[in-house]
Amino acid sequence: MTNQVQQNNQQQKSVSFPVKEFFDRPAIKGKIEALLNKNAGSFTTSVLQIVNSNQLLKNAVPMTVFNAALMAATLNLPLQNGLGFAYIVPYKNNNTNRYEAQFQLGYKGLIQLAQRSGQFQRLVAVPVYEKQLLAEDPINGYEFDWKQKPEQGEKPIGYYAYFKLLNDFTAELYMTTFEIDAHAQRYSQTYRSYLKKKSKGEYASSVWADNFEAMALKTVMKLLLSKQAPLSVEMQQAVLADQAVVKDAEKGEFGYPDNEIQDAEYTKLTVSQQVFEQCKQNILNGETTLQDLCDNGYEFTQEQYAELETLEKSES
Repeated sequence: MTNQVQQNNQQQKSVSFPVKEFFDRPAIKGKIEALLNKNAGSFTTSVLQIVNSNQLLKNAVPMTVFNAALMAATLNLPLQNGLGFAYIVPYKNNNTNRYEAQFQLGYKGLIQLAQRSGQFQRLVAVPVYEKQLLAEDPINGYEFDWKQKPEQGEKPIGYYAYFKLLNDFTAELYMTTFEIDAHAQRYSQTYRSYLKKKSKGEYASSVWADNFEAMALKTVMKLLLSKQAPLSVEMQQAVLADQAVVKDAEKGEFGYPDNEIQDAEYTKLTVSQQVFEQCKQNILNGETTLQDLCDNGYEFTQEQYAELETLEKSES
């Protein structure tokens, strides 16, 4: 009986973390070592920590996790969620009823890649409030008064990105909040699904709905860079890989589930009281942050979020 229990436990462990088994394969280890040399071990550890903290990624197709991680390594962008350079995000493919990992470039990742190219003097993206926009002229340039501060609780009327190259060439892009929303609806299946469910009074979640400003800033910067900036090979690769299920990082083969998979879902974890207590302890121990937890897909009630926020501030 004891042997049977041990065998069952071993089977459960192997099934519960297939991604780790995949990364332990000699061929996969060899590929990581060939790319990262002495950093291969720390890279694998960091990826498995991210996966282990997200139940949806633990059950994702291992190859998609590996390829998303490899994409970040190829671009030399850290995957720690709190840093905001790059992410591995779980998507459910309802055609196969399985989760796949998607590479997602962060706002800071775009800035990092631009800085590395050595061609930019200045690169910025900011929300724009009503009193700040003085003249809306896409031909001769927009005029802003950045000294004007938004009112308490005021929402942006648009988002603005600007860059200046070392040769003094400048370019800018301004999009209204309405234009950003229309862009999100056009290119994000999850956002369209979110709006559809919300209109019916059903619960729904979406990266765009939960992080609209961050996604909006990234959008104007990404569109500006891809249309106007001299893109390095790295930046071209990053723009193509963003929000893709990476088929082959080395060959640059990508699929775009957020706009291809019917009824794709960005699903968050429901936090039980037991998990919530563990989250509190992890914050107390300095092992994670509230932002890390949210980025990893944990959804808290307003009361839980407020408690964790207060706890984090007390520890800082």
